[in-house]
Amino acid sequence: NAGLYASMFARQFHAELLLAHAFVLSPRAMDVETGVTAPATKSQQRQDLEQALMGITPRYEEGVKHVRTALVDGNPWERIPALAERDAPSLIVLGTSGRGRIDRGVVGSVAEKILRKASQPSVTVGPLVAPFRPASTTIRTVLYATGLSEIAARGASYAVGIANAFQASLEVLHVVREDVRNPEQLSELQGRFHEVLKGIVPEHADSIANPSALIEVGSAHERILKRLKETSADLLVLSIRKSSHLWLQSRLSGAFHIIANAPCPVVTITG
Repeated sequence: NAGLYASMFARQFHAELLLAHAFVLSPRAMDVETGVTAPATKSQQRQDLEQALMGITPRYEEGVKHVRTALVDGNPWERIPALAERDAPSLIVLGTSGRGRIDRGVVGSVAEKILRKASQPSVTVGPLVAPFRPASTTIRTVLYATGLSEIAARGASYAVGIANAFQASLEVLHVVREDVRNPEQLSELQGRFHEVLKGIVPEHADSIANPSALIEVGSAHERILKRLKETSADLLVLSIRKSSHLWLQSRLSGAFHIIANAPCPVVTITG
């Protein structure tokens, strides 16, 4: 499903599509490739994966200017971000099964670990996203959830750019901190946010900064998910602050809860 969405984005933006798979060699395959039991040669595991990756490529090629593949050795949460640093993609597209909180606390989710390490904007396709249907699936409505901060404003260019590319409507949901209860505080936040927006998306700054929809952080997850359903949004855009590792860990845990329960793909921009 994530691959089909990646193909859709590549087609819409006339971009190259890189299909990447990271894997860990089995002990037997490692023995074959290091020459422990015989002269070093390509293991059957690697040959099978190469054949499988090439086998799925045709389903993503229609309308895409170029599709290439990358099979890399190592844990995906290490190798995929490293591959992204090398190739500098405009977007990383991931699929996730959205395992439960207890499982993620013990072993973590591969997608969540990649999100924590990668610096590029990512599109995550969770387990509740409907199967992609080439004839009918598109982006008609984009929901942009913002926290009225400079970091949140970074997501505006992605929300506006994607909405414009797909000729989709743009819905905006403002998220404020629990302690922002004074109207003057809110007005000040909104004013600074508006000034930043004017430098990023000047023609949309007024409409995005409009405070018509405000929620508190305590209920942010529920309200964002509720708004996604109310608007039947096809894409959610979130900006996540990355001022420190611990802050990112906390913010991504919240974002991953949304990703795992969202009925549409979620774009995350960290900064």
